[in-house]
Amino acid sequence: MAVVERELFEAARTIISARSFRLSDEEMLQSLRKLYQQKGLLSGIVIDECEGMPSSSAYSSRFGSLLRAYGLVGFTPDRDYRYVEINRELRKLHPEIVREVLDGLRAAGSDAWQDLQTDRVIVNGEFSLSVVVARCVETPTGLLRWHLRFDTSLAPDITIVVRMDSANRAPFDYYLFPRIDMLSEKLRLGEENTLGLDAYRFDGLELLYDIATPIPLGEAA
Repeated sequence: MAVVERELFEAARTIISARSFRLSDEEMLQSLRKLYQQKGLLSGIVIDECEGMPSSSAYSSRFGSLLRAYGLVGFTPDRDYRYVEINRELRKLHPEIVREVLDGLRAAGSDAWQDLQTDRVIVNGEFSLSVVVARCVETPTGLLRWHLRFDTSLAPDITIVVRMDSANRAPFDYYLFPRIDMLSEKLRLGEENTLGLDAYRFDGLELLYDIATPIPLGEAA
């Protein structure tokens, strides 16, 4: 994040935190209850990522703890721990998927290696890949959603989005987004999406491995 953007972000957080002290307990709980209804779960991260909400520390200070604030809006605390545990497991899964991509590229004849500073995979010295693992969230109405965040500063040529299944235990499918079509740092995917998005959806990564395979000069001629 640029310095100016960081300063603006911190200023906005300060204003929101200061404003929370002027809110009544019920007004703060009403905002928290609405967020819970929208997300289906609560955590410090979920609260802090919501624009216009008091910070998680403000809720903890006002009500004694986040867990007590959760209880006042009907959220079962153990679901928060489950959310944290799922995120922890997904962070461990990311390097495993990167290794699988490397193995698949190499098995198909490509020269592939990982840039440890950026986590990008460099293929044949020609283009780069980045892997994003997308957590599956079930809405209160039973719909499945995947909320994505892209680090556009890495500028990979292709971003591999791994959508996890409803239990967040195994990959459900894959999206291969070219850099030229990455227009936003955030993206929300549903079970079914527009053709403009689902055109990039694949059940596996075999096509990626095939198109990345170098063609011998004799065959190219």
